Amino acid sequence: MKMKAIQFYSPLNIKYEEVNINDPKADEVQVKIKAALTCGTDVKTYRRGHPVLIKKIPSGFGHEFSGVITKIGKNVIGFKEGDRVVAANSAPCGKCFFCRHGEYNLCENLEFLNGAYAEYINIPKAIVQRNLIKLPDDLSFERAAFAEPLANVVHGIERSGIKAGQRVGVVGLGPIGLMFVKLAKLKGARVIAAGRNPLKLRLAKEFGEADEIIDLTKYKNPEKIFIEFSEDKKGLDVAVECVGLPEIWERMFTFVRRGGMVHLFGGCKAGTSISIDTRRLHYDEIKVISIFHHTPLYFREALRLIAENEVPVEKLITDTLPLERAEEGLIKHMNGKAIKVLIKPEL
Repeated sequence: MKMKAIQFYSPLNIKYEEVNINDPKADEVQVKIKAALTCGTDVKTYRRGHPVLIKKIPSGFGHEFSGVITKIGKNVIGFKEGDRVVAANSAPCGKCFFCRHGEYNLCENLEFLNGAYAEYINIPKAIVQRNLIKLPDDLSFERAAFAEPLANVVHGIERSGIKAGQRVGVVGLGPIGLMFVKLAKLKGARVIAAGRNPLKLRLAKEFGEADEIIDLTKYKNPEKIFIEFSEDKKGLDVAVECVGLPEIWERMFTFVRRGGMVHLFGGCKAGTSISIDTRRLHYDEIKVISIFHHTPLYFREALRLIAENEVPVEKLITDTLPLERAEEGLIKHMNGKAIKVLIKPEL
């Protein structure tokens, strides 16, 4: 069978073309994609490739999507043609050392799924078994496609242990940062959101409902603003980094109080390092965490939050484009002119 798809050939070189798609294997299902979203990881892939997601050339890419099952492998149970579904972009093996210890996001055999910028996608066995979920009848494909990115944030929020009344700062207001703001508010925290992009700053208030907004272009020393916002001017209870730059990682330690937590969520380039004041880390009992990816539990919780309208993810869609204009969407995302671009193959 032939379909239209975006194919990655090399950094900054992608093509909209007709490609083959095989029938699903015995333990797979085939999904007709109804909605796909741009993502920071896809932008990084577009700019410089990806050692894990791009294993051969050419390759499909994109990983946040939802759709309708059109074909079923003979061994698949629990699903049928016509089911409206959302799939995570990965699934753990359930057998390795880390899975046995419940650390499913660190699975040694984590199977990733790539290729959402297309008309169809085949869902592999592990994801069918662990991370393919039927959608409620009243949940739109557009909103359901947010389940995967939101799952990462649900994981991060839960591991941060944020409680009602705490003062939480979020630095970096891309889609992930904005969702951190929103989920911290749902936990009952008072949230200060910091970024540079006017569109993102506006959404931190309108979508995230942040209590305070900091435009970092106006402050050389934002530490003072974070301290002023905190209880008794002691420093934040939790500071979340969603940028992924070593120099920002280092500054996060200046925002938190004694006994506070620094959450380094934004992934930095491999091989980079940071310097930390060891006296502050030890004697002020600063806790440091860095959360990667999601698990089947958090994927389901993210979908619940969306389905029950606790997180109005549709507010993060700033553009809607047909599949053939996916590159335009990635460039808008890359240049900070869009938060999430919705790609609809049927347009």
